Amino acid sequence: MELRTPDQARAELKAKGISITQWAIANKFSPNLVFEVLGGRKKCVRGQAHEIAIKLGLKNGEICKDPATALESRFVA
Repeated sequence: MELRTPDQARAELKAKGISITQWAIANKFSPNLVFEVLGGRKKCVRGQAHEIAIKLGLKNGEICKDPATALESRFVA
């Protein structure tokens, strides 16, 4: 998957007639947090900021819903 820049993500939402706030609410995120991710004020290393960056296509990665099982798939023989 080709990554987007924050400006590309904004432009794509705008081209589809969707505001950042609408996208955030539809994906069950705080609009303020989405604006912080797009503005580069969050590192997006873990938690919701990480999920937002992946869903917006700003970074590669996995979304792990259960931290207790985060490493299990790697070490199953």
